[in-house]
Amino acid sequence: MSIIIVDDNATNQMIIRTILHKEGYGDIRIASSARELYGMLHIDSGCQAEEPVDLVLLDMMMPEIDGLEACRRILADERYRDLPIIFVTAVGDSIKLAEALDAGAIDYVMKPINKLELLARIRSALRLKYEKDWHKERDKRIRYELELAKQVQRSVLSQPIHDERIRVEADYRPSSELAGDYYAWFRIDRHRYGAILLDMMGHGISSSLVCMFISSVLKDVVMRITDPEEVMQELNRRMGQLYREAELVNYYFTAVFVLIDTESRTVQYANAGHPAGLAISSETLTPLEPGGPAVGLFDRIQVRKGILSYEPGASIVLYTDGLLDAMGMEPGGQALDTIAQAMRSFPDHSLAALVDQLTAASGEGGRQRDDICLVRIDLA
Repeated sequence: MSIIIVDDNATNQMIIRTILHKEGYGDIRIASSARELYGMLHIDSGCQAEEPVDLVLLDMMMPEIDGLEACRRILADERYRDLPIIFVTAVGDSIKLAEALDAGAIDYVMKPINKLELLARIRSALRLKYEKDWHKERDKRIRYELELAKQVQRSVLSQPIHDERIRVEADYRPSSELAGDYYAWFRIDRHRYGAILLDMMGHGISSSLVCMFISSVLKDVVMRITDPEEVMQELNRRMGQLYREAELVNYYFTAVFVLIDTESRTVQYANAGHPAGLAISSETLTPLEPGGPAVGLFDRIQVRKGILSYEPGASIVLYTDGLLDAMGMEPGGQALDTIAQAMRSFPDHSLAALVDQLTAASGEGGRQRDDICLVRIDLA
């Protein structure tokens, strides 16, 4: 327990130090001026090390730099933002005492010093500091765990595919540490590929854990079943395994799944409550419209499957509603036309530039309220 006594009067220093020593406080340092205190704490010295100190007992009336100015200067330093400071003063002016509290001090003790009052206020200040330090350490640990969880979550996302007849990649911009969007794609056999994009309800730890659960079962589901309608039904069944009757919140997600056959040049798709994807060719624009409810809302769902053919040079784009939100557009024809026009303007596959262009004119001032994810599939 480290306490610094700051007073320009040697007698006051001795009185306070004696009281603290008798109470069992061992690490006590003395400063006779604010500048000496600055030196102890490396204020204005250029040294960024934080000096271990738990409490400062600060005289208000001192030459050159008074206690009020010293208090403000110390607490303005990020390292000592939560350092408790108690004024020990003979000034009984209520205005001055109010200024002391406004400067950031947590308490004051009047001179001549009452031993019991001083010790009681010190104990109160140290309890408060202990609580703040505990919360700071807990927050630091939580931030570390969130960063680790974010890295794990990003590690399960699929890497781009650049094959001779198909190219798949994504631009993903989470709005927070742990996001609710997830995408994946798999090569099923020599000429078939499955790709899915989903948007989990909510954000944060619980939503990311549900995403991780879905990612753990998805490859087995896609490789074993392949049919888009049945894939959605199986994912709905798996989500049902997470249901607990006593819980007030049941998680669900919207999703669009496409099965691409590069040999027959066909695309089968199922859209469960998700924003309409797009199949884009040089002349046509085909929305991949929703054909059923979100996954996880009901015990059983029916999701209508769609089938379309494509010519070489066609593209498929899937996106989450965070993109529409960032564009400042509602789902529908205008948004689809805007996305299709931007897609045709970026044949070099620069997805980051594509998303930047789509969101540039929204007037949102750079704010991102939801996760943004765009998946582009180019077909040769």
